[in-house]
Amino acid sequence: MTDLVAPLTGFASRRLDTTSDGARARLRARYRAEARFRWLGVGALAVTAVFLVVLIADILVKGLPAFWQHHVVLDVPVAADVVDPEGKRTPEALRAGDYMGVARRALAAAMPGFEGRTARKQLNEILSSGAADELREAVSGNPGLVGQTVEARLLLSDNADLYLKGVETEIASAAGTKGMATPTGTAGEIKVLLSANDLAGTLASVKTALAVRAEALEDQANALEQSGRKGVEESIGELRAQAKALRGRHGNADAAETLDGTMPSRLIAINGGLVKITTLSSSEATGEALVPLASADDAKPGTWQIVTYETPEDSRNINDRSIAILETLRSQGRIERSFNTLFFTSGDSREPELAGIRGALVGSFLTLLVTIGLCLPIGVMAAIYLEEFAPKNRFTDFVEININNLAAVPSIVFGLLGLAVFLNFIGLPRSAPLVGGLVLALLVLPTIIIASRAALRAVPPSIREAALGVGASKQQAILHHVLPLAMPGIMTGTIIGMAHALGETAPLLLIGMVAFIVDVPKSFSEAATVLPVQIFLWSDLPEPAFQAKTAAAIIVLLAFLFLMNGTAIWLRRKFERRW
Repeated sequence: MTDLVAPLTGFASRRLDTTSDGARARLRARYRAEARFRWLGVGALAVTAVFLVVLIADILVKGLPAFWQHHVVLDVPVAADVVDPEGKRTPEALRAGDYMGVARRALAAAMPGFEGRTARKQLNEILSSGAADELREAVSGNPGLVGQTVEARLLLSDNADLYLKGVETEIASAAGTKGMATPTGTAGEIKVLLSANDLAGTLASVKTALAVRAEALEDQANALEQSGRKGVEESIGELRAQAKALRGRHGNADAAETLDGTMPSRLIAINGGLVKITTLSSSEATGEALVPLASADDAKPGTWQIVTYETPEDSRNINDRSIAILETLRSQGRIERSFNTLFFTSGDSREPELAGIRGALVGSFLTLLVTIGLCLPIGVMAAIYLEEFAPKNRFTDFVEININNLAAVPSIVFGLLGLAVFLNFIGLPRSAPLVGGLVLALLVLPTIIIASRAALRAVPPSIREAALGVGASKQQAILHHVLPLAMPGIMTGTIIGMAHALGETAPLLLIGMVAFIVDVPKSFSEAATVLPVQIFLWSDLPEPAFQAKTAAAIIVLLAFLFLMNGTAIWLRRKFERRW
């Protein structure tokens, strides 16, 4: 038999064109398109990274100061008639003593000269309402301290703490170098006489500020006039009259000026005291002694200073006297900065410096314990049944579709379900970790089922076949061979689901976990809150210190989320099998 090889006819062979100008142009266009696509991907990642870095940096800048707090360290005489008037010397009796009273006496002894009700009140305002809590615990734990003088750390108020962190105002100072300053007293209203015009520059800056304020008032009047609103003619006239008066004061450069709370505070530091200027001229100043002077002696040039609090007193939460007291205490070395342990060891409080997240952390732990105790076994068993034992029919298809749909349902819907079923129908306690855990279990259960099914599906069929081939039943093959190999993937999905539950807020708000809870919960049925809800509550409060607490709580929450996600990645890499 002879093989005949005949040439193919009728088919034109296609020639690959790679050398013509058109082919080279198409090749260059394709390379350019690929390069654009690659750079667009890199650009998208860069934009995402920038937004992430800005977000995290903003949270860190706002939240890190909340992890530190300031105390004033004083020698406190623990008077027996104040802390234990009945002389019982028992921990219960000592804990009930008036420790704020002895703390205020120690502060008054450290800052002598504050006479009168107003001055004493402003002196005590720098202390927190819980300033003496550490002293209380120390004395109640050691009754031998009664009658002795104890070095105690007294917690400062939130406004004082914020000032020491540099939030409230900046301070500028300039030495008086031209002439001698002579105060007319040591307390109360004082006049400071100068032998030279050291205050001329300060007076000129006040005059300039008056001109700026006049311009701002004139702009407001013009804006109201251009708005065309009716009934504002009187307001426009008042604004322009005020602007005219300020311009007149600015024009009279040598006239004395009266300072008010809308201007930066000017003070004179002299003879160990501090005088707030109320009336100012180039060669003398009249004001109130915020910190009493040690003497009324003449102050030589260079030994006294002009101090300026840049932010006007009306625009900050701390007054001039409190700032003066804090600066005096700081110059004496009595101010101490330490880690804010109260943030982690105390519950919520209306006082920002006393508020902590311990209650929210315990509530989150109890809630997640209920969640994982329910959704992990139920989710794994449901995944095993659907993947290994359930018949493939319309009913199981319907169940699988609805599980996938439930994973995409908004979380607030689960909150409504928990409100209707667990609270209104069953009557479980409101704002309890038990109810929160039940709601979050419903939320996380579809995610765990889907992740567990994917992990079971990833185990090669040969594992099942080998187990069945040596005589194992189907149940034994699944539980003894397939499930252990799928467990890393199941645990990864569970941890990610728990991280999702940890960051949820909306469903818990609907079941009452938005309440103000001071005590730390001790059981699953006690009222509690969780960390995301605590962040939500603090973010709505007006005090600046609570804004820092909010950012600090966000840092803690993010740390837990990063830890949980990192654990999931570690488990996946450690136990991952290559088939």
